[in-house]
Amino acid sequence: MMEGRSPARLQAKTSETNGYHRFSRNYLDWSIRAWIAVALVGQWIFALYILAQFTLPVVTGSIDESQFRHMIRGYVNGDTYNNTILLFHVIPVMIISLSAILQLFPYIRKNYPTFHRINGRMFLALGLIGAVTGLYMTWITGSRLSNLGSLGVTLNGILILAAAVFAWRYALQRKFRQHRRWAVHAFILINGVWSFRLYLMGWFLVNQGPLGNSRTIDGPADIALSFASYLLPMAIAEIVFWAERQRSAKATIGAAVGVSFAALITLIGVVAATMMMWGPRIMAAL
Repeated sequence: MMEGRSPARLQAKTSETNGYHRFSRNYLDWSIRAWIAVALVGQWIFALYILAQFTLPVVTGSIDESQFRHMIRGYVNGDTYNNTILLFHVIPVMIISLSAILQLFPYIRKNYPTFHRINGRMFLALGLIGAVTGLYMTWITGSRLSNLGSLGVTLNGILILAAAVFAWRYALQRKFRQHRRWAVHAFILINGVWSFRLYLMGWFLVNQGPLGNSRTIDGPADIALSFASYLLPMAIAEIVFWAERQRSAKATIGAAVGVSFAALITLIGVVAATMMMWGPRIMAAL
């Protein structure tokens, strides 16, 4: 006859299993915090860039088209209508970059629900404005280098409209599980162009120059990165939501590995974009 397991062995096995679950949960929690922390730094540096490059010149009345030669189609002296569209697209991005990341902090959601609601509504409203003006600038005013290279950002803008509507709708219906899911996707999508800058500059940094890129942003690497900049983090977010439903330590660790990978990519991108784009332009503008 086989001997049954002793209570001591069962207790040790249970303790080991519980410890494995705690480790996997802590690993996921800290990987998410790391990703948010890196994104916060990158978002605030980007907000400082917009403040120096766009907002301060508008406020002081010193804005001029010569300051925007690095853009595909920037501010054009005398073009009041399209300049207004441009500013309605760019300046809200500064506000989003400063405040939207705060929506991801559980402490703020729990202890400051009124702020979370107001900030969330502002974020989604400005995100919708940014998506509509971005699509208009891309396809109406010609703010694109090529049609093929603009497909990624176009799909990004269309998905923003859907995600923002669903996030808002579920919040009004107080279906907070569904709202959380769509709000996370809305955050990723609304920051898709920001992420594309990170991915592109990070790609240049890792490869020490372009590799599969072109001047018109329609090389194979450009196109892949333009879609990956939002589809990849959305996929990782879905893996996290799936792991939460599974309540399995292995699933949780798998999700944590994915989040850690996303945090690493974001970190490389923030460093590269700050070195190659935002930092020099902030210093030049100030």
